[in-house]
Amino acid sequence: MPTLKTRAEFLATAKGGRSARRAFVLQAAPAPQADAAPRMGYTVTKKTGNAVERNRIRRRFREAVRAAAANARPGVDYVLIGRRAGLSMDFDTLVREIGQCLAKAPLTADPTQDRRRKSRTPSKTPAKNQR
Repeated sequence: MPTLKTRAEFLATAKGGRSARRAFVLQAAPAPQADAAPRMGYTVTKKTGNAVERNRIRRRFREAVRAAAANARPGVDYVLIGRRAGLSMDFDTLVREIGQCLAKAPLTADPTQDRRRKSRTPSKTPAKNQR
């Protein structure tokens, strides 16, 4: 399966729908070319662990996607965000969950859910120059 390479492609996919599981979050969005082959991007944040763990997670997800690639829809870009549970999950379970998400992931964001974190309440202390 071809991969996403540029930051712009990852950001465009992030605006689409998402499907969360224990070991990963899958983002999906329509590709710029509707008849193109499905493309996949992989990312694992530094919160997940050191470089060795992140690379192990990424390699494991690449193999799972290869095994579940038949479920991917044409004309769709996917981004797989790995979580630490991706290391310990049974591989067959991981392949099954990725296959389900590839087949049924929403392509548009749910307008009823706000993805942004709630802002902190303003401080109760008065400003320095106010009397």
